[in-house]
Amino acid sequence: MAGNLSISADIAVSGMKAQAERLRVISENMANADSVGIRPGEDPYRRRVVTFKNYVDEETGAQLVKVDKVLQDQSPFQMKYMPNHPAANAEGYVAMPNVNPLVEMMDMKEAQRSYDANLSMMQTARDMNSRILDVLE
Repeated sequence: MAGNLSISADIAVSGMKAQAERLRVISENMANADSVGIRPGEDPYRRRVVTFKNYVDEETGAQLVKVDKVLQDQSPFQMKYMPNHPAANAEGYVAMPNVNPLVEMMDMKEAQRSYDANLSMMQTARDMNSRILDVLE
């Protein structure tokens, strides 16, 4: 029984690690929401997104999760009229990052809630393991 609870904790920890990486990438997106090129024709910061992958832990047989890839979002850049900017094209437009702070905040909330749910599961498994040991004494 205690082994199954340890596996539950391992699953929760893998979810926490994956969501922590997702939060890191979201933070990078937010930090670069205004990062534009410095020369005409130069691309601004391109939003990054995390994909996950399930895998089986060969030691325990548990299905865990990990970050599969961190990909660049290929959605188009917004063009903003800023004729005096060094990165402005011939028409005076500057390509702005494809980062929408509202979307990033929603993704951050979702990742945080998932992280918290995994943390709660890990704590529950640890508490149940402790109770089993108390009963066995």
